[in-house]
Amino acid sequence: MATVSKAAGVDPRTRYQSPPSRRRRRRGRGGRSPLSALSPRVWLPTVIAVALVGAAWSWVASGNPYILPELGEVGRTLVSDPTLFVENAWSTLQIALLGVAWGAGTAFVLALLMSEIPVLRRAVMPLAVVLNVTPVVALAPALVVAFGFGMTPKVVVTAIVTFFPVLINVTTGLRSVSGPVLHVFRTLHASRMEVLLKLRLPTSLPYALAALRVVLPLSIVGAVVAEFVAAGSSSGLGTMIRNAAANAQLPHVYAAVACLATMGVLMLALTTLLERRLLFWHESQQRNPS
Repeated sequence: MATVSKAAGVDPRTRYQSPPSRRRRRRGRGGRSPLSALSPRVWLPTVIAVALVGAAWSWVASGNPYILPELGEVGRTLVSDPTLFVENAWSTLQIALLGVAWGAGTAFVLALLMSEIPVLRRAVMPLAVVLNVTPVVALAPALVVAFGFGMTPKVVVTAIVTFFPVLINVTTGLRSVSGPVLHVFRTLHASRMEVLLKLRLPTSLPYALAALRVVLPLSIVGAVVAEFVAAGSSSGLGTMIRNAAANAQLPHVYAAVACLATMGVLMLALTTLLERRLLFWHESQQRNPS
């Protein structure tokens, strides 16, 4: 049997090993092992980094209480009145999500139109660049005058912050189709709608999700900035930080910052999970973690 195997060019030691495709299926979608997140190589560096930052924070806070409060004091502030922080966090989250919906949605539709109408791209892109480099803080007072003291000016500020990254990424994705594949579609007399739905949109999906990974946490920043500068703000973590800083209540300031950081991390984690679910076929999800 060994003689026959060697004559056929097959090593008997590897003859009964599972094929690579089966081994890849065992590892799950995206080429990642289901237990990889439990490996110390994944979570131990983060734990060490957090411990070092906590130790440095405590060391600075022990000698400089007017610069940093004690971590225990920040925790006690959060626990003493959690309803206050939850209500203000929900107010900020509403502004952030509405801003992303309007800003990213408008940018996505505009990118689709620009990919099909080159003249529109040449006309709109300079205006989008001007809007991006304009300090949004300078626009907030004018937006308050235009839209009043409610939620609308804050949503507009957040939408402006999240508009440009989505526009640039989606436009780049729609234009980055493979030349030979596009030639095949044209050879098969595919319509422009078929090219858009079956080629350009799937190609732009990784770019769109990468932009979403950026703008979702960025929307929290935009909402807080809007609450800082928009007159008439009565709720939200940004308003809480502004009022607490004015009264030198550092534990409340950093407790609100901790809530904002938690919101940003959760939004980033949800976006990453969505990206892995939708892009399991993409090469960016096929590499094993080192």
